[in-house]
Amino acid sequence: MTEIAQQIASDLLEINAVTLSPNQPFTWASGIQSPIYTDNRRTIAFPEVRTHIADGLARYIHEHFPEATVIAGVATAGIPHAAIVADKLNLPMSYVRSKPKSHGTGQQIEGQILATDKVVMIDDLISTGGSVLDATKAVLAVGATVLGVTGIFSYELPDSAKNFATAKLSLHTLTNYSTLIELANQKNDITVSELKSLQQWRQDPWHWAPAK
Repeated sequence: MTEIAQQIASDLLEINAVTLSPNQPFTWASGIQSPIYTDNRRTIAFPEVRTHIADGLARYIHEHFPEATVIAGVATAGIPHAAIVADKLNLPMSYVRSKPKSHGTGQQIEGQILATDKVVMIDDLISTGGSVLDATKAVLAVGATVLGVTGIFSYELPDSAKNFATAKLSLHTLTNYSTLIELANQKNDITVSELKSLQQWRQDPWHWAPAK
């Protein structure tokens, strides 16, 4: 695991943005039984954590997408991080709603994205990638180029890899599920059997059963 991946994973555990519960799982809206609950919205309340995230995302974008002309946040949780990163990079910032407004001008993109723009998307959390990939469609619809998707944390689910490959988009998150559960194991926050159960969930969340 890289230094930044370990730092962000440690931050998320420290501020209780992530809760691991392999024995008493959470239920997602999709019906999946999940041994992890993630609320990365908590990160904006902690200045040091917020800075770690912004610095990591800005560094990655500067190194890999130096041609970026707009930073776009995915509503709602990606918005504050996109704003901070855009400020660090001195770039315009926009955000993309999950769907067009039902009133006013009916815009889905707030700010400004032109057909000539090269956009980097920022979201807080990647599960299957559905929400951020839907947001990219709105950006592509105006004729702009999406260079890639960045974020704080990924569950590394098989569906996510498949969906991004189908969309022909690269994804980079500062940290991920594998890093986080390994760090939790190193800190003795989970047992060896719980670690095994957590690893099994990532491989096949639909058929996973809680640890005994």
